[in-house]
Amino acid sequence: ALSALLAGLPAGTVSGAPKVRAMEIIDELEPEKRGVYGGGVGYFSAGGDMDMCIALRTAVLKDETLYVQAGGGVVWDSDPEAEYEETVNKSRAIRKAAEDAGRFERGRNR
Repeated sequence: ALSALLAGLPAGTVSGAPKVRAMEIIDELEPEKRGVYGGGVGYFSAGGDMDMCIALRTAVLKDETLYVQAGGGVVWDSDPEAEYEETVNKSRAIRKAAEDAGRFERGRNR
């Protein structure tokens, strides 16, 4: 299972292709690390099974600030406004869940 995982990383859906050069460009252009976004989340069982997913829509709470990450596949002829709208749409469920959780938490603290 581990060799299968390593052979598939980094995922081309996140890094682009060819993988090695795409990762070099990401390192050159992005001053901040992505954190869990674009990474793998999962487990290996004692029996050798594996279950993994790519974290493409994430929410991370750090120092009382919620960071929501989502993205789209930007290509040569992408429309920047359409790509922006795609990320807004993809992050909507996470933002709504956070809003609902805030309401729930405030209700419990009364």
